[in-house]
Order: sequence, then C-alpha cells, then structure tokens
Amino acid sequence: MSGHSKWSTIKRKKGAADSQRSKLWGKLLRFVEVAAREGGGNIDANPTLATSVQKAKESSVPNDNIQRAIKRGTGELQGETYEEVFYEGYGPGGIAILVHCLTTNRNRTAQDVRSTFNGKGGKLAEPGSVSFLFEAKGIVIVPRASASEDDIFLIAADAGAEDLRVSDESIEVITPPAALKAVQQALEAEGVEIESGDLSRVPKSTVLLETSTAKRVLGLVDALEELDDIQDVYANFDIPDEVLTAIA
Repeated sequence: MSGHSKWSTIKRKKGAADSQRSKLWGKLLRFVEVAAREGGGNIDANPTLATSVQKAKESSVPNDNIQRAIKRGTGELQGETYEEVFYEGYGPGGIAILVHCLTTNRNRTAQDVRSTFNGKGGKLAEPGSVSFLFEAKGIVIVPRASASEDDIFLIAADAGAEDLRVSDESIEVITPPAALKAVQQALEAEGVEIESGDLSRVPKSTVLLETSTAKRVLGLVDALEELDDIQDVYANFDIPDEVLTAIA
C-alpha cells in the first residue's frame, strides 16, 4: 500500500486549526446523528457511532451536545434527515478527489461542490470515476514517541492490523474497518498513547506533487472543506518534504 502520511499530517494540522471554529462542531455532530440513525444509539454495538463520538470529543465538543445528537439520530429528539452523498472529481495535476457529504438538500450540495471544483482548477466527474482508487480502512494515529515501531507493529498485528506508515511525528496503523476498535483497544491496553482513531478512505497509490501544483491542490481541498455539507475530502496525492517546507 502506497503511503500518504504527509497528507494525513496536513489534514490533522488543518483539523486542529479548524477546531477553533464552531462550524467543525456542527459537522462532527451531524456525523454522530447520522451514525446513530443508521446503527442505533448504543456506542458499544455501533462502531461508526463510537468513532464519530470519539472524533467529536477529540475536538472538545461538549458531551451534552453529543448526547442530543445521538437522541436526534434515534428519534428521541426531533432532527433533520441527512442524506449521505459522495462526489468524485479531479484536481490540478489530475489528482483524484473523493468528497464525502451529509446534506439535507442534494441539489444545493451538488451545485456548491461543482462550483468549488470549477473555481479552483478542478473538475467534477461522473460517479465511479475515481472511487475505485480508494479503499475503506481504519487508521489509528500513534505519536512517534509513544512506543517503538516494532512494539506497535506486534501489538497491532495481533489485533488485526494490516500495515504501518511511519512519519517524523507519528505512526499510522492501518486496519480493516471492522478491526479498528479492536486494534485501538489492544494498543491502549498496552499503554500506547492514541492520538486518534478513525474510519477513512485510503488511496491505493499516490501522486507526488511539485510546489506549484501542491499549492493549487491544497487550495481546492481547503475550499471544499469550507463547505457546510462536506464531512471529509480524500485525495490521492503526497507532498515531498522539500515542497512542504516551500509552501509552509
């Protein structure tokens, strides 16, 4: 599996900055609500809900807000009906982009996504054009100083993990979606610090970007993530260290 750890690092740093904005809370709570609606409000029996609640807590969303979102999802409180939609497209340099949305108005969201692609040098594509380039995976992020790479590999592999990706700051443990919770629990049981655990779409291969293209691609991704209905943006690119330094 080709790595994209720098891209993941960029997204985590962007998330830390976005957490200062109330809009992120709205997106996270929307995901909690939909997860509860689709799989029930019992966190222990609903891995998607457990992951959604964890993400909300990591961004300091108050527990009362999370519980109200769960109740809206299960019907105990009145809430809106969200539809899950994926849009596919191409960015500068021909990179593949998969956009995950939760929306109450598909037409509005489609128009917003199309306009953003067109305005930032990309192009919206037909369904199926790029989705096959991504795989559903669980990703557990462990700080590099938390434990040795060998120890993490042995613990995670025994619990069902498939691969590790190592960067300067962290180690990403890649799992099948169904094994995400088990791997995270196994690491925590051995005292390994967990930065985050999440379900994601991982590119099967990545494209290395040069400076000018990287700036344009990140501009498109930033603009997409600013849209209210966007839950996540997945892309099949990587950025060399020297390019990251140049555009930082």
